[in-house]
Amino acid sequence: MKKFLYIALLGTLLIGIGSCKDYLDVNVNPDYPTNVVASASSRLPWIQHHYGYSYGAASVRASLITGTITSRTFTGTNGTLPAWNPAISASTTPYQQWFVGSAANLNDIMAKAEEEEAWHYLGAAHTLKAMGFMLMVDWYGEMPYTDALGSSLTPVYDDGKTIYEGCFAELDKALEYFQMTQPATASPLSAGDNWNGGDVQKWIKLIYGLKARWLNNISKKADYDPAAILDAISKAPQSNAEGTVIDHVNDPADLTGDVLFGDPLKTAFIFDSGAWSDWARFTQWYVDLLENTFTGGSGVEDPRTDKMLPSAQHWIAQKDEQSGDVTYSSQFIRTKGVDVINSNIRLQNGPSFVNYDTEKKAYSVSSTAADRQGDTVYVNIKALCAMTGATSEESTYKASDGTVLSTGTFYSRPESPTDIITFHEMCFIKAEVLFRQGKAGEALTAYQAGIRAHMEYMNDKLKEYTGSENPGKQPMDEAAIDAFMTSAAVAQTASELTMAKIMQQKFIAMSFTQQNWNDMRRFNFSAGNIGSFGVVYPGYDRPKEFGSVAATKIPGGSKTDVNYWFRRMAQCSHEVNYNSDNLAASNPKAFDTDIWSVPVWWDTED
Repeated sequence: MKKFLYIALLGTLLIGIGSCKDYLDVNVNPDYPTNVVASASSRLPWIQHHYGYSYGAASVRASLITGTITSRTFTGTNGTLPAWNPAISASTTPYQQWFVGSAANLNDIMAKAEEEEAWHYLGAAHTLKAMGFMLMVDWYGEMPYTDALGSSLTPVYDDGKTIYEGCFAELDKALEYFQMTQPATASPLSAGDNWNGGDVQKWIKLIYGLKARWLNNISKKADYDPAAILDAISKAPQSNAEGTVIDHVNDPADLTGDVLFGDPLKTAFIFDSGAWSDWARFTQWYVDLLENTFTGGSGVEDPRTDKMLPSAQHWIAQKDEQSGDVTYSSQFIRTKGVDVINSNIRLQNGPSFVNYDTEKKAYSVSSTAADRQGDTVYVNIKALCAMTGATSEESTYKASDGTVLSTGTFYSRPESPTDIITFHEMCFIKAEVLFRQGKAGEALTAYQAGIRAHMEYMNDKLKEYTGSENPGKQPMDEAAIDAFMTSAAVAQTASELTMAKIMQQKFIAMSFTQQNWNDMRRFNFSAGNIGSFGVVYPGYDRPKEFGSVAATKIPGGSKTDVNYWFRRMAQCSHEVNYNSDNLAASNPKAFDTDIWSVPVWWDTED
């Protein structure tokens, strides 16, 4: 596991966050670092950290939009998104973490790396700059880019295409720097790289993986280039070992929070944004994907199901008729999905908060309403870190008597991995591109490889949890994987393969990522009007609770209407309050109520 550098470098974080150029740089004391003396190796971990938090927060909120999870609360950032009735507060965190935590440090790290001839840090900085600004395009559509890191307090906006092309230019610069040899006097990349431990070849594969992802994201554009995508994939990760994945740890000593939000420094970003408390529940639509119980599904359960969904421990009382003694045995019962598409459960104050009585060893709900008494079947995804009560590396959410209230999920525990670029994603992109080219046989091979690669990737991680009593952290049975791969749940012939099958499996493998929302937008969700692919996300629709207020923000009346779907986030309050003139000039609908349904640049058809 990669060693995290955050604690040792905590003091230097204060250098970059909100730093400005010191024009009177005389008498600089190296014992009190400023942006002038902070090394490239001390800045990079923080740029990585805050970009990761930005992407993680965006991914959790995207998961509310795409119907992966829902919320038992009805107000605030996470409560309004499942209703597609978004509040502007939902737009803020990705922006803050990127611009304040990461982007504010880019000019300084580049200058210091140039001074040291630390070329690999320049490569990493340009890569992260591209990643952060591409996230801004995916999230907001338009954003200051060319002038964003200059001296202006009200930078001019760039359109999505300009930023998109600029991000590719950043990647090309990064490649040049990674191919240069650093002098012995320069800081080795390993001294500051939390992602790849200084492995330059992994960074190069990361860059080509990003290129493949972003080139594929413009599938609605006239210059969509399948050959360029396949070429990028050939230079991207070719195995699970070559991917860029952040390894997080649940350190009981991780009590020093970051300067922006105060969250732990080593925990997974999905945990920070999604599983810190018990608000999140999985939806029926997502559960159906794993159980293959969607309309037209095979009914063959995916072996990843018990790892991707949480379970709770339930006790069964057994009374000895002669002695009257009561003994208990337990079983783990997996969560049911909350049906937000076909039911108005949230309008009926569900799913209700669940209580656990340690004396009775029984669950109950906080509501007295008859319709809510069954809500104990919905298991939350909460896990524990040092700041919320964990006293060891074990993060399982338990009651005071040791009863497991939630096993958590593969991607949402404090010690869960954060996927940046993976081999399985490359397989699914390849399958999509080949299928678009009419090469169904080759697409089938890539599709099947992607499914197996993700399962093997998960098992490799699960095997690291040695000694854990949490059943959700036990490896999958290899025989179950083999059986699933030859089952009716997986296309076995080229004639059986559809774009829906490819994208459903990609959705599972890319759970809790912003990219799933990107993909849904590219295929117009479940409109079924992209090429001859039919409905790519069967069973998906607006939430049942979608109401009159939400309809002012996402007003389309038919699935084939572009503005029927949740297409972007509105700009956050910082831009509204402090850069309003430039924001208004960036998009004619920038201040309109229905900006949420306006496609970003790559989501518009040429």
